[in-house]
Amino acid sequence: MGQALGCVQVDQSTVAIKEHFGKFDQVLEPGCHCLPWCCGYQVAGELSLRVQQLDVRCETKTKARKFVYSARISHYYCYFDNVFVNVVASIQYRAMADNASDAFYKLSNTKGQIQAYVFDVIRASVPKMELDSAFEQKNDIARAVEEELEKAMSAYGFEIVQTLIVDIEPDINVKRAMNEINAAARMRVAANEKAEAEKILQIKRAEGEAESKYLSGLGIARQRQAIVDGLRDSVLAFSENVPGTTAKDIMDMVLVTQYFDTMKEIGASSKTSAVFIPHGPGAVRDVASQIRDGLLQGQSAQV
Repeated sequence: MGQALGCVQVDQSTVAIKEHFGKFDQVLEPGCHCLPWCCGYQVAGELSLRVQQLDVRCETKTKARKFVYSARISHYYCYFDNVFVNVVASIQYRAMADNASDAFYKLSNTKGQIQAYVFDVIRASVPKMELDSAFEQKNDIARAVEEELEKAMSAYGFEIVQTLIVDIEPDINVKRAMNEINAAARMRVAANEKAEAEKILQIKRAEGEAESKYLSGLGIARQRQAIVDGLRDSVLAFSENVPGTTAKDIMDMVLVTQYFDTMKEIGASSKTSAVFIPHGPGAVRDVASQIRDGLLQGQSAQV
């Protein structure tokens, strides 16, 4: 604002308060105005119409939750409520051109007045909320502050443009404990998922082993069936080609042949450990008798 030769200049987005012998006379809009100072006119001051911002930090505490007894850990606990937090509110306001005289004369400390109302509303709202609810209901807190400020400051010629709750900051120890709880919860979920995966893997492995053993049993059964069929064909062919021989004689001869083939394979293998078995004509007869009895018992069990 400039003044020369009884003329005054008012800048854009600004109004000037004109007085006549100390009494309010007029609000001067932006531009050039004639101000004959010799007649008692003067500019008492100017008022900005720009939007201004005031950041207010308020310390308060959250609602105290009832203590709950945990039988698992055998003591009472309170879920991080009744703790002190710092709430940071950002107030955007401006003076109204129509009520510029009220804004200039009625209020000497605008920022202090706004700060007092913010403290009052926040300290009346947050203690009714638990800590988690305070984070979730930031917009409700901001709306309550804005409504209270709008009612109070409009009487002084100010307009509340916007009210924001930009931060809710608990004590550092509470924040650390909350992070540890969240980390433990995520680790618990990860452990459950890992256990479930291992459970599925073991089930699939067991199913695979069962299927493998089933197929192996089928293979062994078919192998034994083929051996029995081969022995039966051999006995029938030998009986036809050598008259007078009985099935018992043929089976004894086949078992003796298998016995010597087994002994040959044991002796030829370089990785075979020492095996002590009875050997001799009587021993061969005993082995044949045992094998034949086993086959007969197996056949009777199938019947």
